[in-house]
Amino acid sequence: MIFGIGQDLCDSKRIEATLEKYGDRFKNRIYTKNEIKKCDSRKNYVDSYARRFAAKEACSKALGTGFKRGVFYKDIEVVNLKSGKPTIILKGGALEQFKLITKNDESAKIEVSLTDDNKLAMAIVIISN
Repeated sequence: MIFGIGQDLCDSKRIEATLEKYGDRFKNRIYTKNEIKKCDSRKNYVDSYARRFAAKEACSKALGTGFKRGVFYKDIEVVNLKSGKPTIILKGGALEQFKLITKNDESAKIEVSLTDDNKLAMAIVIISN
């Protein structure tokens, strides 16, 4: 059963301009410490930030709230498994919304797919069991 689907497209040039203008203020408002560390370690760090931004947006849409009702950017953390596969860890209001829409189904999971090309980053998030 699918509980939610979300997708987002993000222009890396927009993220780059925001990073240039606001720097750490933007990073610390949107990303977790682990995400910042991961992105900053990448050669194409702007694209890495853009992919994670798109994933956070897509996840908020899959949750059915957007960034409202207690769901914040930092409640959605994009991490990579040892295999490199991206996944999402939810905290705070995002986790509460996940539990609400899945009715605490222990088999519920989040799948995420990330890609980028020519300065566009895209993410798709599916919440299912």
